[in-house]
Amino acid sequence: MQHINASIDFDKCLYAQDIAGSKAHAAMLAQQNIITNADNTAIQAGLDQILTEIEAGEFVFSAALEDIHMNVETRLKEIVGEAAGRLHTARSRNDQVATDFKLWVRDALDRISERITNLQKALVAQADAHADTLMPGFTHLQTAQPVTFGHHCLAYVEMLGRDHGRVSDARARLNECPLGSAALAGTSFPLDRDMTTKALGFDRPTANSLDAVSDRDFALEALAAASITAMHLSRMAEEFVVWMSAQFKFITLSDSFTTGSSIMPQKRNPDAAELIRAKTGRIYGAQMALLTVMKGLPLAYSKDMQEDKEQVFDALQSLELALVVMTGMVNDLTVNKDAMQAAAGQDFSTATDIADWLVRVLNMPFRDAHHVTGTLVALAEKKDCALAELSLADMQKVESGITDDIYTVLSVENSVASRTSYGGTAPSNVKAHVKAWKKKLA
Repeated sequence: MQHINASIDFDKCLYAQDIAGSKAHAAMLAQQNIITNADNTAIQAGLDQILTEIEAGEFVFSAALEDIHMNVETRLKEIVGEAAGRLHTARSRNDQVATDFKLWVRDALDRISERITNLQKALVAQADAHADTLMPGFTHLQTAQPVTFGHHCLAYVEMLGRDHGRVSDARARLNECPLGSAALAGTSFPLDRDMTTKALGFDRPTANSLDAVSDRDFALEALAAASITAMHLSRMAEEFVVWMSAQFKFITLSDSFTTGSSIMPQKRNPDAAELIRAKTGRIYGAQMALLTVMKGLPLAYSKDMQEDKEQVFDALQSLELALVVMTGMVNDLTVNKDAMQAAAGQDFSTATDIADWLVRVLNMPFRDAHHVTGTLVALAEKKDCALAELSLADMQKVESGITDDIYTVLSVENSVASRTSYGGTAPSNVKAHVKAWKKKLA
């Protein structure tokens, strides 16, 4: 029973939040004349001593005391005596753990927000440096149209901006204080819940005691935001893995973020990117695990909720690490401009520019222009040449209205420069959006 019941092995990481909650609670009890000022003074000093002991590695945690709350309270009694027993007045472990857990998740979300911003800044710096660096844009991992590497980097900046918004939204909804809800029904003591709410940095106290002690939506929402962010990191990591391959050679990462092979000395493996890709599964799993824990629980608290923490701790710490490592890789990478530009012009990537020219210059319906372009591509394939290498006579056999002006749209540089619609890949657009993002991230 002790083995299945104890949670101290993992919930001891809540020590700082638990002590902060207890200090706020004791101060409020004293202000409300529920405990004496002398008892409060002793409790505050004792809790400060415990915090020092834990951070110095001198505190002995006991599985027999089940959890962080009883470990702290038992040690407090050893330090201050009878006054320690008054700390739990008008409080239950149910509202205590809900408060601790919210404080921990809030701290984690604040760190994750900062890590997301740091990654955005790194990507914006690369976008700034490579606003006109040509590369192929892909659909289905097939060359589609040429874009710039700066534009590609800014795509992830936009994704991460949404991630930052979700994290901020989760934090805002989280920021209600459960302390004072007691076991499930509130308390008969004249608490000042606004005082503890303010002391712990919450926006308001929770409005329903049953909901307050049984709610884990804040953790689920944090995991949902984490899962989407991790998915974006995994997509970026996958591109790094592909781009580093001998078949692409688009980027190089230094030894700081790669490893060698145990038997093949020539290898430089993108292990950091691969591990980020793999950690995504752990984060997804954490969300599903907690949803499963909560799905059948009647109000209010059930011991099932002890199984809410390990996966949340692991998932949010894994995400934070992945964000730090991805930021390091983005700052570390070197772009192979020649390889990117060569690939940008392959596989008839400017074919759409021909169709657009036919519509714009010859006033041809787009579907007809699409057909003509497809015929020109087939002809180039048959002649084993690029579209720009087809003669004007060859093109006019397919469509007599074509003039030599069409060659102005067939270069990769001109193709990219022409994509000036809002959100397009033109270097002028990229530079403008880099400027806007720098201002926003500042």
